Amino acid sequence: MKSINPATLEVILETTELSDAELEAKLFAAHKAYLVWRTTTFAERALLMKKAAAHLRGKKDTYAAIMTAEVGKTLAAASAEVEKCALVCEYYANNAEKFLTPEIVVSDAAESFVRFDPLGVVLAVMPWNFPLWQVFRFAAPALMAGNTGVLKHASNVQGSARSIEEVFRAAGFPEGVFLNLAIGASKVERVIQDARVVAVTLTGSEYAGSQVAMQAGKEIKKTVLELGGSDPFIVLADADVDQAAKVALVARLQANVGQSCISAKRFIVAEEIVEEFTKKLKTLIEALKVGDPTDSSTDVGPMVNEQVRTDVEKQVQASLEMGAMLITGGTRLDRTGYFYTPALLVNVTSAMPVFSEEVFGPVLPVVAFSSIDGAIALANRSPYGLGASIFTKDIELAKQLAAQIESGAVFINSHVKSDPRLPFGGIKKSGYGRELSSYGIREFVNVKTVFIAR
Repeated sequence: MKSINPATLEVILETTELSDAELEAKLFAAHKAYLVWRTTTFAERALLMKKAAAHLRGKKDTYAAIMTAEVGKTLAAASAEVEKCALVCEYYANNAEKFLTPEIVVSDAAESFVRFDPLGVVLAVMPWNFPLWQVFRFAAPALMAGNTGVLKHASNVQGSARSIEEVFRAAGFPEGVFLNLAIGASKVERVIQDARVVAVTLTGSEYAGSQVAMQAGKEIKKTVLELGGSDPFIVLADADVDQAAKVALVARLQANVGQSCISAKRFIVAEEIVEEFTKKLKTLIEALKVGDPTDSSTDVGPMVNEQVRTDVEKQVQASLEMGAMLITGGTRLDRTGYFYTPALLVNVTSAMPVFSEEVFGPVLPVVAFSSIDGAIALANRSPYGLGASIFTKDIELAKQLAAQIESGAVFINSHVKSDPRLPFGGIKKSGYGRELSSYGIREFVNVKTVFIAR
């Protein structure tokens, strides 16, 4: 397994896959640790989780540099990701006990209540694009609930995977509570089949999610899937166009060159303002600096690899052949690295790949609508349902429209983002289950009824 710097194409880390014996030892250690960890108090867990947050902040620059080297995100974006990981650790350290306090239920019993017990060893299968955050948003609640975790991270971010294990070890978590499994995709099925692994969470592609869900289904094991997205970004005629355009740029690039499931990927704009919106967006895009992600003046770094860049190019080219018009960008930089300038397209229809498929890169397709009903229909014309944004001055109308949009989240006058305090997840082919907030920590617990007869 190789980590290749997408800006320089340098091989920065090579990792040998665990042998069968090494994998068995890791699973044994994780289960052994669970048998003790589940008996610890929330106070004991919270103390260690707060130490993990402090360790993250203390080594923020180190961990940010590793992410930048492995996936090409800017240092500023990588640093912000480390800080967000620290915040989620603190959030669950402060709130887990409240979320999992037994609930009294009035029934015909002398006493009846619901308690929330840990399940055991949970496998996390995670992608490369937010290599720390997507792991910590699972690990912080899962560990605070009393579970232990094993991580199968993407092969190209094993430096980040090692860093995560280091955080928990340095914070003082007992050996085995969180372990990195340096394995390829071919060994995931074996881990899911292992009786000591009780549940699986996956963030990744639709295909990866379907494979893991199928394997876990055979074993009757709980899964949470956070998959792809093709989020609509709806701009109504009364919106603040300047603000909408500025947020649109952030929403599409999402600190990771648009390689994000919750990036806005379809810009659905009222025909009265579509020309103005497009013009402002073009100006903002052309002001961006694409280049070395370690340079503090860089806005957009490289894409993660050649395959992802080529896939995006093919989707753009096919859309152009169907009648879309390229306003700016959409070119490779004449330099080493997987660089691609953000592409703005107009005259887009719902039949074109840049609208009908998930585009995992810096492409901004603009579609005009003539009626609000038409805008909602366009927004829902997708197999995905992760998030959506609506821009308008009419908040009451936006609330009504939010109820009609088929997604796991709707953000009004803002771009879609994950927040430890709010549930995160999708519907349709964007997956199922929720992460974060009180909903996320209850995904991997046994909701147990206790009934005491009179």
